[in-house]
Amino acid sequence: MDELNLIDRLKAAPRGGGFAMEGYWVWCGSVAQGEDGRYHMFASRWPKTLPMHPGWLVQSEIVRAVSDTPEGPYAFQEIVLPARGAEYWDGRCTHNPHIVKFQDQYLLYYMGTTHPFADINPDDNLTLSRPEVVVARSNKRIGLATASSVKGPWRRLDSPILGVRPGRFDSYLTSNPAPCINEDGSVLLIYKSRRYEGHRYSDMFLGAAWAERPEGPYRPMADEPIFDPSEVHLEDPFIWRTADGYRMIAKDMDGRIGGERHGGIAAVSIDGLHWSISSEAKSYSRRVLWDDGKTVTMGNFERPFLLFQDGRPTHLIAATADGEGEFSGSNTWNMVIPLQT
Repeated sequence: MDELNLIDRLKAAPRGGGFAMEGYWVWCGSVAQGEDGRYHMFASRWPKTLPMHPGWLVQSEIVRAVSDTPEGPYAFQEIVLPARGAEYWDGRCTHNPHIVKFQDQYLLYYMGTTHPFADINPDDNLTLSRPEVVVARSNKRIGLATASSVKGPWRRLDSPILGVRPGRFDSYLTSNPAPCINEDGSVLLIYKSRRYEGHRYSDMFLGAAWAERPEGPYRPMADEPIFDPSEVHLEDPFIWRTADGYRMIAKDMDGRIGGERHGGIAAVSIDGLHWSISSEAKSYSRRVLWDDGKTVTMGNFERPFLLFQDGRPTHLIAATADGEGEFSGSNTWNMVIPLQT
């Protein structure tokens, strides 16, 4: 199977599969097979009493759901990383989970943030200009929690594994972790960042960091982002190792690469630092074929994650929404699309 030709390998998405929760916005699905043989999805959720965006910045929490099959449906099991107080770097929000099994450990990469203000009142007008949101956005950092069982208990670090660097492209925030654990335990971590531009922040960049072991320390590999931001504008990377280097799928923010705004692109790298767009650039689309025969353009189709089994990708998991896009929908969930193998 050519991993880069992903869009041609997508089968029909099962209706009623994936993971949704009544009364919650659900996002950021990431799946691992547990020691019990079942499939465990780690996801972000936050209450619908808040707007979908930017409600996640102040009340998202990472949860676990389970299914007997990769397609689902997944049933909620527990809150994995709850709020733990404003004094912690991730004390008010946990988001962007990415679960990895390495040897006898489960590694849960995620983004966390905090702010010193009171809890949000659902009746408040929560906008991007609210102090709680401004501070929470600027405090976004990448962290790691570990456990010997997919069911926990989880040990999360009291400091981020990847912070910010003054004067660099990642001076404002780091988020959206995309790790690849190599056979020797070293880690390539692709991440999203922004830089300070005066009192505001820039568009998104993708950076690369390296660690000799999962617990770190993680060191950025360069002072510049991995793509020229004047030419390539991406977020939501997912990466994996191949015989000749690394592969990536990511969200095409403006459609300049794959031809579809918020569709997916594919990229390749020999060393994890120097990346180029694949000759077959498009990797997925917001236009989804369902197993009832209907094709629907989803309002959102983001945070792509590939489930690998026996070394091969078998399912694409993505956060999705109804509506017309730009977070205008009334429902969100994590959907699962089987791949031809």
